[in-house]
Amino acid sequence: MAAATLLACDWGTTNLRAWTLDRQGAVVAEKDFPLGVSKLAPGEAAKRFAAEVRPALDAEGLPAILCGMIGSNLGWTAAPYADCPAGLADLARNLTAVADNVRIVPGLRCEGIAGSPDVMRGEETQLLGWLAQHPDRRAGRHVVCHPGTHAKWVLIEDGRIARFVTAMTGELFAVMNAHSVLKSDAPATDDTAFDEGLAAAGDGDALAARLFTARARVVGGKADAGSTPSYLSGLLIGAEVASVPGLLGEPPGQVSLLGDAVLCALYRKALTRNGVAVEVFDGEAAAIAGLFALGAPT
Repeated sequence: MAAATLLACDWGTTNLRAWTLDRQGAVVAEKDFPLGVSKLAPGEAAKRFAAEVRPALDAEGLPAILCGMIGSNLGWTAAPYADCPAGLADLARNLTAVADNVRIVPGLRCEGIAGSPDVMRGEETQLLGWLAQHPDRRAGRHVVCHPGTHAKWVLIEDGRIARFVTAMTGELFAVMNAHSVLKSDAPATDDTAFDEGLAAAGDGDALAARLFTARARVVGGKADAGSTPSYLSGLLIGAEVASVPGLLGEPPGQVSLLGDAVLCALYRKALTRNGVAVEVFDGEAAAIAGLFALGAPT
């Protein structure tokens, strides 16, 4: 087995995923830690990284590169945002050193809708890793969707992230499923109800009115209450897919989905239903490629 030369970490709100990588960027070892930044007290990240993460991966002497919410004001330190358009070289120039041989990837900021900025932190590393995986992707125009709690729709032009739009679809689903009149403990696994939700999403406008159909179909019709989470999921994803990509400009004819396979499959169904061509790519592999491209020893 090749020797590890880099410790790479995707350190988010709820979890820390860490890998040691060899000189070619291949994974030598990997481990998950329940050390999300939401669970850490101020100043705790540095101590636990040194005491737990490095020893667990036999990485005490390796340079380390970290991305995600660890670079927010909730994490180790606030790594300043880099402005779009931005590519790999721009982020590499703006890494934040937080300890000996430890650097944090900056988030990205762009001009958002309604005159406010939009931001991402962590997704930029996956996106640039996706570009790094295949050099031909660095030419031309690509629309990439990163589904999640805060889904990102990203326009990439000639190897640089030009702009993006965030949709709080995952968080909205979680809040409504737990705290609204639509709350339910049922799993969101009803494919038929999901498809009904996609149909009810229409072109994504008047979402507040469309959402009430999730309740009315049960109390005023014959739908089973246990199907509500799946219907709600389809409605929210369908509305996002129908309305958000156009905020980047002309609605795309093809979208690359980057992230968790299960969630990407739901977005793929919604996009395909709207006549959009789709390719799906593994988010973890892209994150590793991005971390390696930004942090590989020279």
